Amino acid sequence: MTEFKDKVVLITGASGFLASGVVPFFRDAGAHLVLTCSDHKLFDRYPDLENDDNHLCVQAKDLTNPDTVDNFVNSAIDKFGRVDILINIVGGWEAGNPVHETSIETWDKMMLLNSRITFLMSRAVVSSMLENGRGKIVNVGAKPGVKASGNDAAYAASKAAVLRLTESMSNEYKAKGININAILPSSIVPAERLSDDPAAGVTPQQLGKVIAFLSSDDASIIHGAAIPAYGIRF
Repeated sequence: MTEFKDKVVLITGASGFLASGVVPFFRDAGAHLVLTCSDHKLFDRYPDLENDDNHLCVQAKDLTNPDTVDNFVNSAIDKFGRVDILINIVGGWEAGNPVHETSIETWDKMMLLNSRITFLMSRAVVSSMLENGRGKIVNVGAKPGVKASGNDAAYAASKAAVLRLTESMSNEYKAKGININAILPSSIVPAERLSDDPAAGVTPQQLGKVIAFLSSDDASIIHGAAIPAYGIRF
């Protein structure tokens, strides 16, 4: 999609598995990437980005900290003048216990990783988007955020918060040229596993195409949606 050429695309969790289907797409489309990860794995995965001045890569250790987030976003704006697209990928999963056996630490960890970071990142970029009169935010939800199973309360609640945040922000900013939507992945698996078992889930590359669509002008009429991307598993 040539429309992404020279767009400033901020992607959190850029060294993660899902991002492996997102970062190369926008890089190859000519976007200016602003990437964050918690360690050096980003450059192990994308060594060509480390010394490329067309992009900005930041090792932000703690995106649950508002000051860290604000500094990260400000560094992007200082370099490129704006943020056109925010893709909130960073998150985590921890489950397996009923509520009475779920620790406070697990509950807080899920809320911090999945909902607090999404909130902080979204809050930080909106001012730039309002000044520019346009912008796109794509959040990563999950099926349990819509309908939870047992032994999954902390994760499900944290992803439900992401979806409610998506809906609320969409209503706040859609009249100002900002699209805010979410995707709902199922299990994310390598392409070779999907070849062996078509019902295993979806690949990062498949999800990347959905994220790219929601980031495109073609999705300008879509606001506050939570797009199921389950494959044929469910």
